[in-house]
Amino acid sequence: MSTKTPGTLHYFRPDWIREDRRTLNVDLCIFGATAGGIATAVAAAHRGRSAVLIHPGPHTGGMTTHGLGLTDFGKRHVIGGMARRFYRELGTHYNQSETWTFEPHAARGVLERWIRDADVPVHQRQFLERMEMDANRITRITLLGGLSVAARIFVDATYEGDLMAAADVTYRLGRESNRVYGETLNGVQVRDLHQFSHPIDPYREPGNPASGPLPRVNPRDAGPNGRGDRRIQAYCFRLCMTDSPDLRVPWEKPGRYDPGQYVLAARWFNSEKDRYNELILPDGELRKFDRLQPVPHKTDTNNHGPVSSDFIGANYAWPEADYPGREELYQQHIAYQKGLYWFLANDPSIPKRYREKIDSFGLAADEFEETAHWPSQLYVREARRMLGDYVLTEHDCMHRRSCEDPVGLGSYTVDSHNCQRFVRDGRVLNDGDVQVPPAGPYGVSYRSIVPSKGECENLAVPVCCSASHIAYGSVRMEPVFMILGESAAIAADIAIEENVALQDVPYLTLRTELLNAGQILEAPNG
Repeated sequence: MSTKTPGTLHYFRPDWIREDRRTLNVDLCIFGATAGGIATAVAAAHRGRSAVLIHPGPHTGGMTTHGLGLTDFGKRHVIGGMARRFYRELGTHYNQSETWTFEPHAARGVLERWIRDADVPVHQRQFLERMEMDANRITRITLLGGLSVAARIFVDATYEGDLMAAADVTYRLGRESNRVYGETLNGVQVRDLHQFSHPIDPYREPGNPASGPLPRVNPRDAGPNGRGDRRIQAYCFRLCMTDSPDLRVPWEKPGRYDPGQYVLAARWFNSEKDRYNELILPDGELRKFDRLQPVPHKTDTNNHGPVSSDFIGANYAWPEADYPGREELYQQHIAYQKGLYWFLANDPSIPKRYREKIDSFGLAADEFEETAHWPSQLYVREARRMLGDYVLTEHDCMHRRSCEDPVGLGSYTVDSHNCQRFVRDGRVLNDGDVQVPPAGPYGVSYRSIVPSKGECENLAVPVCCSASHIAYGSVRMEPVFMILGESAAIAADIAIEENVALQDVPYLTLRTELLNAGQILEAPNG
């Protein structure tokens, strides 16, 4: 058993900033070394363009290298180009033709090799300070510490859309009302999954509303389904856990431990449940402690049930917060999730059968060794969403309409995690969880990854793309981000070659180049 325990992690530290007064001149500047950003940079380099990756975090790869090892892919046959190559190279790592489940360090190895082979410079722990624009074009960005980058094309591949916002590109936050786009699954959604199937008291003193609600419980009713608000789906860390005694790092009580945060958890784990919400499966496995197929002693552990790793209601300020503000929210998320597993494994208020099962797991000692086995990337499932000339909506996912200029396909379930907890009729309920299969693979419009015509003409946004809240719940998957990042790089190459704005790239030219690169633009066999 390893003796290492989780150490301190950070999103932002002032002492990370180092003075650097250089100016870099490149064809493409990609802000955000997520998997989508890496695909953009490497694809641009393969086409002979100079590219640089500027990344706010300490480690590259985004969620693909930070615990999301059970790929949310939807339909595999519609994933092409560099994204498919990624899963095939991971398969080679495990002596398979391809694999869709993998260890974090394996994914990191593939993406770091891509960067190295393409000779793309990466500058990490770089935070945006200011942007210079000439009319509707970004000319230069300057990072804290003084490093500046001048480029012909900029790509925002962050999960938050920080570059997009700095360029005054129009965006939305939160959930639209169903009325905005004529949808049925947007806005408030009080549904049956990841829900309190049986009544749980929401008050600090049971039965006494005057005592106030438990932490992160809204005392007001959520209102009717379909009503819009500025809430977003919850964040968490996707942990690589293990129950192997040789690798297991035991849970540690965090320094900011507050058992009052988990009263709701104690009430729930002591209550009656329907079969879906029972954490321990009949075979003794823990639900959503998903074992990685090539190495089944490790997991990608995800949220499950009404009280779990999702820190519901704690992330509303994240998208527009400044860097110190995000650092505080980041620490709150770490404290909540570390504290949750400690509480579930140790607190006597939790039934013994749950305590023993949770305590049999721990962090994997051979993952994330730089950060004491805890991933440094918070799962920012949704933040800003660009408002472009084509807004991907539920209608695209359900095949009620289709775009004429696809640059990739989405196919995953229309998937939103819960957005709030609230009180109704004296019980606590969750709001926001939606899990509805699409009608089939659907196209993502080129106009959804570039700003509206008349806004910034040399910026592509393949991650915080133009979509309604509920459609973003489907398109927000890592393979799709890689697909859209590669497509953005190909469009940028054409825009530079023809000396036009990204919005004016001829689609037929782009389509030909995308198909030549192995992108899939129509779904074979549905």
